[in-house]
Amino acid sequence: MPPIGVQLVIQDRHVMMDNGIVQVTLSNPEGIVTGIRYNGIDNLLEIRNDEDNRGYWDLVWSTASTGTTGIFDVIKGTKFEVIVENDEQVELSFTRTWDPSQEGKLVPLNIDKRFIMLRGSSGFYSYAIYEHLQEWPAFQLGETRIAFKLRKDKFHYMAMADNRQRYMPLPDDRLPPRGQPLAYPEAVLLVNPIEPDLKGEVDDKYQYSCDNKDNRVHGWICTSPPVGLWQITPSSEFRSGGPVKQNLTSHVGPTTLAMFLSAHYSGEDLVPKFAAGEQWKKVFGPVYMYVNSEYEGNDPLISLWEDAKIQMMIEVQSWPYCFPASEDFPKSDQRGNVNGRLLIRDRYISDDYISADGAYVGLAPLGDVGSWQRECKDYQFWTKADEDGYFSINDIRTGDYNLNAWVPGFIGDYQYDVVITITSGCEVDMGDLVYKPPRDGPTLWEIGIPDRSAAEFYVPDPNPSYVNKLFVNHPDRFRQYGLWERYTELYPDTDLVYTVGVSDYSKDWFFAQVTRKKDENKYQGTTWQIKFTLDNVDQNGSYKLRLALASATLSELQVRVNNPKANPPLFTSGLIGKDNSIARHGIHGLYWLYKVDIPSSLLVEGDNTIFLTQPRSTSPFQGIMYDYIRLEGPDLDILHDENDQ
Repeated sequence: MPPIGVQLVIQDRHVMMDNGIVQVTLSNPEGIVTGIRYNGIDNLLEIRNDEDNRGYWDLVWSTASTGTTGIFDVIKGTKFEVIVENDEQVELSFTRTWDPSQEGKLVPLNIDKRFIMLRGSSGFYSYAIYEHLQEWPAFQLGETRIAFKLRKDKFHYMAMADNRQRYMPLPDDRLPPRGQPLAYPEAVLLVNPIEPDLKGEVDDKYQYSCDNKDNRVHGWICTSPPVGLWQITPSSEFRSGGPVKQNLTSHVGPTTLAMFLSAHYSGEDLVPKFAAGEQWKKVFGPVYMYVNSEYEGNDPLISLWEDAKIQMMIEVQSWPYCFPASEDFPKSDQRGNVNGRLLIRDRYISDDYISADGAYVGLAPLGDVGSWQRECKDYQFWTKADEDGYFSINDIRTGDYNLNAWVPGFIGDYQYDVVITITSGCEVDMGDLVYKPPRDGPTLWEIGIPDRSAAEFYVPDPNPSYVNKLFVNHPDRFRQYGLWERYTELYPDTDLVYTVGVSDYSKDWFFAQVTRKKDENKYQGTTWQIKFTLDNVDQNGSYKLRLALASATLSELQVRVNNPKANPPLFTSGLIGKDNSIARHGIHGLYWLYKVDIPSSLLVEGDNTIFLTQPRSTSPFQGIMYDYIRLEGPDLDILHDENDQ
């Protein structure tokens, strides 16, 4: 029997879309999702909540630079319009327009929220168009997203990856006296949860964060009847910060989020600031809210998740969608494509070109080398190169871009030095591109893997009193709560010492250079040592220390060589970073790369020590995560040339 067409019912205060599979009700004219009826359940959303606290678009904004905070605003439309209505499709618009009388009270944006239902589709789509007109005042946008609050009596199992899914606490468990807040409000110790098996665990929504590149499907499962509700994001083009920017997914509520813009794991650098006189328009989405069900008898925890992943792949392959009605969302034939090959030239590793295996290659708005990780106003288009370095970036919006890349296993950022202009239907063949990673001489020693993460370093077991059982014996063991406190327990009086050739970075290099706790609310900076031996020192040559950081939070990195009291230090980064990745269990935030010139006069034949000091110490969450450290010797070719003269 063919699926029935999409029906639209308009009432005074509500609008209902129904395709015979799922029925979605929205408030009129606000455009808040008040009900999702499916598979015999009258409403998948939390019926205990007010109607405007079930399924909504929201944002955080401010009139001046206020860091990452601001005014929280659930976006409520003031005008409802039917854009498309036929048997195949319904598209609804809920708009809120701004005028100068609202200055200081509402974010200066015109916002058009769209909701789409298709025939035969087990779910619905949503996207929105945000526009700031040139004559409007300045503001900044700290966050925007879609949030869905599901029924706590139905949805108890959350899944966001094959190895990150579990039965979750109830929202009641997070409130005193059942829950005890820890170092910050998001982290709660379950003291007396309704489900006794969860007693003694920690719940924290940041333990379920995810890189943009992996954040495609997540959601919740109800086991009776077996029903899943999933948030599917088929493209990251409208998300800020590139492929390794982290965002929230689903967490206790039960809540599921479609995050478009946030400062999480980055800080104020990822908060777009719009000047008076700045014209801006952006389409966020569409994203898909998918519902599925299972026959009694099969294990719904397996089958519904597997089905959601299949549906995610279908959505990804259907991108860009052909059905959104807005002209601001270009279809595939209005977009362009870029392909090519990325090779690496590093003569200290190979005389031949090296294929950029697994490189992240992307088009981002024009900016300095590496600026894509802080870009948060427009669109980015990323792909992963194959083992031979070949890449193809498809369905790019028209406009001017820089082509950027970074390659796991190599430091630094690549940027093609000519602007790439994308036009409708264009096919741009870049041919072979060559990236020469920063290097001035041969590797004398190295610590870690250059992959923009600190995951390869030593991540301790959590305090047994603060465990999330999901992350026991898990590759993401860094997501446990309170790991920053373990450093003081391991190094109560003296700091970490790493001996090149003897120490093992996976066991002997703590994943974050954090502060040491001295007394209650008192902390001190730390100085780590790298000890190494030089058989000889070239007095005419130059030595280089490469320091790649995976994250920094209100920190300063000072470098000294063979004299821990040298003043001033040989190098200081100055105060850097607002990632908060230590507190948020992130293992990486924004990437920093430094080169420190070490005069040969500071080195000696035999034993040497590099001192890495992080002196800022007002909080347990200040610190640095290293990605990779390398000491380079003098350039051999230069020495040979000098000797030949």
